Amino acid sequence: MAGTLQTLQILTSPVTGISTSQSRNHKLKLPQLIFSGNISVTANTSNTLIPRKLRSLTGTIVIRNCTNSDQGNDGPNEAGKRIGPSNLSVSAGPLLNFIGSNFLPLALIGGVALGLANPTLGCLAHKYHVSKVSTFGIFFISGLTLRSDEIGAAVEAWPVGLFGLASILLLTPFFSRIILQLHLKPQEFVTGLALFCCMPTTLSSGVALTRLAGGNSALALAMTVISNLLGILFVPFTISKLIAGGVGTSVPADQLFKSLVVTLLIPLIFGKVLRESFKGVAIFSDNNRKLLSKLNALLLSLVPWIQVSKSRSLLLAVKPAVFLVAVVLGALLHLMLLGFNALSIQTLCAVSGGNKSVFAKKENASALLLVASQKTLPVLVAVVDQLGGTFGESGLLVLPCVAAHLNQIIMDSFFVSFWNKKEQPDNKAKVA
Repeated sequence: MAGTLQTLQILTSPVTGISTSQSRNHKLKLPQLIFSGNISVTANTSNTLIPRKLRSLTGTIVIRNCTNSDQGNDGPNEAGKRIGPSNLSVSAGPLLNFIGSNFLPLALIGGVALGLANPTLGCLAHKYHVSKVSTFGIFFISGLTLRSDEIGAAVEAWPVGLFGLASILLLTPFFSRIILQLHLKPQEFVTGLALFCCMPTTLSSGVALTRLAGGNSALALAMTVISNLLGILFVPFTISKLIAGGVGTSVPADQLFKSLVVTLLIPLIFGKVLRESFKGVAIFSDNNRKLLSKLNALLLSLVPWIQVSKSRSLLLAVKPAVFLVAVVLGALLHLMLLGFNALSIQTLCAVSGGNKSVFAKKENASALLLVASQKTLPVLVAVVDQLGGTFGESGLLVLPCVAAHLNQIIMDSFFVSFWNKKEQPDNKAKVA
């Protein structure tokens, strides 16, 4: 019977031919058949007085049945655990969690790798203007997920938001002048990073990281939305004034402004109007924010894929050491922006009331520091597409900015994790 133990005494040993009674007289321990839960066979030799040649042939034979008992108990002598789908899902859990937590940087890296490995599909996508469709989709999704109450909740911290907009659109673009002083071949790497300085803040990562850090997410969202809307006005003129003169060319600001309105503003307004007009759309957008965020990341990954595919031959001609220098420059640029905004926050706290200042609140300070120190990639790509070859090869302009975009997300993720770990002992002390 499954789940029980039964012992069968064998009248005659199948190995030695000695009867059971004879075995008692000779103190021989004969094989025993034991039936239990799983089928396996083991031999357990005992220290008996039988000859050494026969000792290895005797023992206990254990036969375990494959089927479990009717009660579902496997017993204490279970040989091992089964390997089933549940075990596989448990082992794959950490990998899936890592992918879900780092979906955007992985998607961007995947787009670059795919473009370098096989540029055929990317060139075909460029032929049919897929990059413009992806940019439209990114801002349309942003409009769908934009909540009016979140923007209204940021009114209380309006001085912080006002300085954040000034930092994003007016102050940090001046770092492009510092970038342009560098000499690197290809020069498009330097020019691309200079253009990156003139962009508004990121559309999603700044708000997401602010929420993870426990900051004022409504303020972060307000700065994100308003800076991207005003960026349509400011970006063409900052590029024209700060960069065009340094590279010996001019920028058609009016044409660029019209292009950004069509590519960015119209889909954003369309998504917002659709959300406010139909309650079902708003409910769907709120219930599927993670899904829409991943779709946004996939649309964003199409941009470096197409750009890298189109310029693959030029990219392969660049020395790895030069590209590594461009990646390091992108990381240094983000550190410079973080340092500038952190120093500005401390200065504003000192002149506006110290610890009682609105800038001194951790929630507002973290939102300002994260959002004002990041730059967006989709707007840059829209600008580069509109400029054509004015500043050089598009792929070479975009590639260091993709690296810089990844750098700022990864670095800020580490900073947020450090802040959260630092606050845990303080929270425990307050509870005690």
